[in-house]
Amino acid sequence: MPLPKIEEVRELDDQELSDRIVATKKELFQLRFQKATRQLEKPHQFKHLRHRLAQLMTLEQERQSAAQSATQSAATSEE
Repeated sequence: MPLPKIEEVRELDDQELSDRIVATKKELFQLRFQKATRQLEKPHQFKHLRHRLAQLMTLEQERQSAAQSATQSAATSEE
């Protein structure tokens, strides 16, 4: 299974993005729990989920940064 592509994530709106971040964190918790109880069957899922979480959080940060810079430029143009 190949690693997830970021193009799929870029199409999400802000609410879906935050929902996916929460869901991915929950999945990682479940995997850690399975690993601790020795029930984990697919250890490669850690890599995929961490990769996906990094993509989601990076995109969220990019959007927040863009919104902040737009707000600052609007405030500067009003002066």
